[in-house]
Amino acid sequence: MDLVLKAGDAGTYHLDMNGALLRCAIGKGGVRADKREGDGATPVGRFPLRRTFYRKDRLAPPLGSKTPIEITADLGWSDDPADAANYNRLVTLPYAGSHERLMREDAVYDVVVELGYNDDPPVPGRGSAIFMHVARPDYSGTEGCVALALPDLLSVLQQCGGEGTIVVPPDLA
Repeated sequence: MDLVLKAGDAGTYHLDMNGALLRCAIGKGGVRADKREGDGATPVGRFPLRRTFYRKDRLAPPLGSKTPIEITADLGWSDDPADAANYNRLVTLPYAGSHERLMREDAVYDVVVELGYNDDPPVPGRGSAIFMHVARPDYSGTEGCVALALPDLLSVLQQCGGEGTIVVPPDLA
């Protein structure tokens, strides 16, 4: 199933899931065809849904996702372009390079879906940790991810069985 990003009114965005428009947040840097590490932009392209991670202490495993992985305190994601071996990869904490912790105090990473962006193979500096995750209540911009309300994110996973693709059209850039 293709989930297509669409622009709405007044700077809002939606994911089109078979005609159902789900409000979402995108990168605070907008949409870019030439994504770079740290620019806060959502990249243009087609990105398959890969692994799903979830906070077992906060919710049940998401229905429809392929073998969801429990987020534990020792999981992180490398965003360190200087570490070519681990850049844009899941890492075990503690980790010496720059990284994001997957276990957060806020609810934003209660469910995280890894998107197949810059991962085959990762090119250092091209952008990392592009996920689909839970939106903040005000749908404020992300660091480049696509974020949905938790019920919508769970619905996407259930509807597509973890086999979907997010499409970010070039005309949004």
